Amino acid sequence: MDSSAPEPIETKFAPKPVGPYNQAVLVENWLFCSGQIALEPETGEMIGNGNIEEETRQVLKNLIAVVEAAGGKNSNVIRTTIYLTDLNDFSKVNKIYAETFNNEISPARACVEVSKLPKGGKIEIDCVAWLMKEK
Repeated sequence: MDSSAPEPIETKFAPKPVGPYNQAVLVENWLFCSGQIALEPETGEMIGNGNIEEETRQVLKNLIAVVEAAGGKNSNVIRTTIYLTDLNDFSKVNKIYAETFNNEISPARACVEVSKLPKGGKIEIDCVAWLMKEK
């Protein structure tokens, strides 16, 4: 495969896409991860029963599983976008987010409130990661 050709990334440790998209696409050293919601990978069922902390932990677990499937780790994540159905959950999400991205350099990020998310979720996160490839 041409090293500059886009490569789909898929792992059983994150939920299968619920639409016509990939979990992530790798282009050279750039990994573009689709948004993750709090789905349990094996069953496809939502986790947390509306509890923002449980949903956030599952979302981040799913997202990092995709990054790891491409050969990266949490410290490779350079940009995230957080989508919340209620910005009043920001401080709870931020605390859990900080546990995942406790690197020397935290990712750049945006956080926005949205009216609705798939499957009734309260949070979705996507990311971009930079992966150094072996030559």
